[in-house]
Amino acid sequence: MKVATIFGERKGGLVDKPVPKACEQFVVVKLHAVPMCTEYKTYRAGHVTDALGHEAAGEVVEVAQSSRVKMGDRVVVMSGDPCGRCMLCLQGDYIHCQHFIDLAERTGNANGGATYAQYLVRQDWQLVPIPGDVSYIHAGMACCGLGPTFNAMKQMEVGAFDTVLITGMGPVGLGGVINATFRGARVIVAEMHAYRAALALALGAETVIDPSDPDALSRIMDLTDGRGADKAVDCSGSAAAQRFMIDALRRKGQASFVGEAGDLTIRVSADLIRKGIVLRGVWHYNLADTPVMMRLIRDSHAKMDRFITHTFPMSRVQDAWELQLTGNCGKIVLEPWG
Repeated sequence: MKVATIFGERKGGLVDKPVPKACEQFVVVKLHAVPMCTEYKTYRAGHVTDALGHEAAGEVVEVAQSSRVKMGDRVVVMSGDPCGRCMLCLQGDYIHCQHFIDLAERTGNANGGATYAQYLVRQDWQLVPIPGDVSYIHAGMACCGLGPTFNAMKQMEVGAFDTVLITGMGPVGLGGVINATFRGARVIVAEMHAYRAALALALGAETVIDPSDPDALSRIMDLTDGRGADKAVDCSGSAAAQRFMIDALRRKGQASFVGEAGDLTIRVSADLIRKGIVLRGVWHYNLADTPVMMRLIRDSHAKMDRFITHTFPMSRVQDAWELQLTGNCGKIVLEPWG
């Protein structure tokens, strides 16, 4: 099978690897859509690796034993290699598992963990059915494209009476616009990049604010009758944006951190106690919510088409990474068989 590889700084391509084999509850999936996430940062840094990707949708093609899936099933592949036995996994919060398994040791496959490939191997319970009227490419948005902000909106109980601020309009932040507007919320975004700002508006954001504007915080207050945003999500991973989000939040408001990184200082008295806000970290959503996620995707067909701005055959993975480095894109999807 073909597997995408980084050979050095801004050098990428494909290599040949053996196709993984099914065993026990581990099944083989032929991949048809591979959404791209932050792997472009590894490409830019020149870290040599072929272990790339954590989002995918495809077809079950090999099963070793009686399983929760069968040959031909269309599935979204949930990320990681959790144990499946601990309390968190059994509750559906597998993403927080403390006992991730060694996939190569458990399956005997040296390959099969990466999604930037034509095939992978995954535990059957991590494969989510795709409804018949949802395409592989759209279904792939059930991973990082929509997943983290979906859970943030759910936990904050975002609704039609809320004004939601989202900082950072990379693909995750753009997915947040879709999630918030689907729930009927009014959305304000903070973004400096012109392409991403325009795409946020096309996806339903009401207003875009340049966070580098000295009057940015005042604009938020003007737009919210001096109160601040009811709910907020940071998708930037920037300490400056995270600070802006907290400052722009109303008293007794709620905020979720989705963008990783950022060396943020939280003022316990001024931010938490006296302002009374709730801050939470959100990584992904519970497996029990996958039917709702699929409904969101199906009912947001037109927005999915806007959100997914480019598709590339995997043979052109370097071109896709180069485009990501410009920021002039929304979600990009690789097609492994092209």
